[in-house]
Amino acid sequence: MILTKVNGVSFYQFPNLVSFPKLRHGVFTRNGGFSRKPYSSLNLSLSVGDDEGSAMQNRSLVSMCMDDGELVFTRQMHDADVIVVSKANSFPFIGDALVSNVENRMLAIKIADCQSVLMYDPVRNVVANVHSGWRGSIKNVIGSAIDAMKERFNCRSSDIFAGISPSLGPCCAEFINYEREIPEQFWKYKDSANHIDFWRISTDQLCDAGVMPGNIYSSGICTKCNTDLYFSYRGEKTTGRFAAVIGMTGDKRRAS
Repeated sequence: MILTKVNGVSFYQFPNLVSFPKLRHGVFTRNGGFSRKPYSSLNLSLSVGDDEGSAMQNRSLVSMCMDDGELVFTRQMHDADVIVVSKANSFPFIGDALVSNVENRMLAIKIADCQSVLMYDPVRNVVANVHSGWRGSIKNVIGSAIDAMKERFNCRSSDIFAGISPSLGPCCAEFINYEREIPEQFWKYKDSANHIDFWRISTDQLCDAGVMPGNIYSSGICTKCNTDLYFSYRGEKTTGRFAAVIGMTGDKRRAS
């Protein structure tokens, strides 16, 4: 991934998304914000126990990095519901995938081990941001989001570019009760130590939906192994949420 800085705030970008002139996106770290321990310091969640004022200041920092676009959050339910964000609709949103063709509305997913899957169709100028935890993975929330892109905006899967954010890796995604929690068709992604590779599941679900393998970039970064950079619920329990954000703006690119 590509490290980018705007006014001192660091975030990472996907190599396969960074060259599109209308697109703004970033996977932010946990650092550079206003929150105090155990939410230090760029926590974006208002529902984990952090001071609300600090979290709102952090949201302003992230918005600034996205050309001051409006951050659009959703109440994430670990399900497969898709919200189409228009010019008219407004908070509160409830669901786990956001899809939009509206400029300056920046779709934001909060993360502390789950995946954010960012998607962009440069032909139709449509973006999506998908919250895919293990429950969302087994419900194929990624496929649901791509279906919405096709049905609402006539997107073609082969035009879509996707990036899989830092999240719980196969090194740490242990499911000792996998026989009860994970459907059998996903057991092929499990190793002998009951660790499940959700990165590979997401890549396969993207490909099954028609996304070209060459258009997919997975960060390959485990949040639990990198708590200096990212929040991890499994690693820390009481902690904050970092953000992955994607949206569209005008053609003029902001200097990094």
